Amino acid sequence: MDAHASESRITPAGVALRALIVGLVLVTAYIHSTLGGLLFSLNAFGYLVAAVAMIVPLGIAVRYRGIVRLGLIGYALTAIVGWAIMGPRYETAYIAKADELILIAVLAVDFLRADGNPARYVAAVVGDVLAFVGLRPAGAGAKA
Repeated sequence: MDAHASESRITPAGVALRALIVGLVLVTAYIHSTLGGLLFSLNAFGYLVAAVAMIVPLGIAVRYRGIVRLGLIGYALTAIVGWAIMGPRYETAYIAKADELILIAVLAVDFLRADGNPARYVAAVVGDVLAFVGLRPAGAGAKA
């Protein structure tokens, strides 16, 4: 079985998780968009791009949705750490951070449901990249 084939199985639980993820991403994007300034605007735009990447039916996006999930987890963690280091401490910030923590948890559940073992998934993607650049024959990557 292809390491990325699980994404083609559409289940009610998968649809619900994806809708929850997109909703949480849009909430935090909206919050960041209302704060003003270039950094917050770019953060909001990044979240919007991630929301689209989570639902776009483009073949490569579907095949590598796990990378989108992992990237979104990293993006949310970066926003939380950045806020912890230098962010303002007011009510809206705590709401955004709670939203991002819930988002990370839901993304982790969705990743495990759709992509399985993170180490095997990343190894399979690295194998795909190596095959794409010609450093490994196609199909010689790690199996999920």
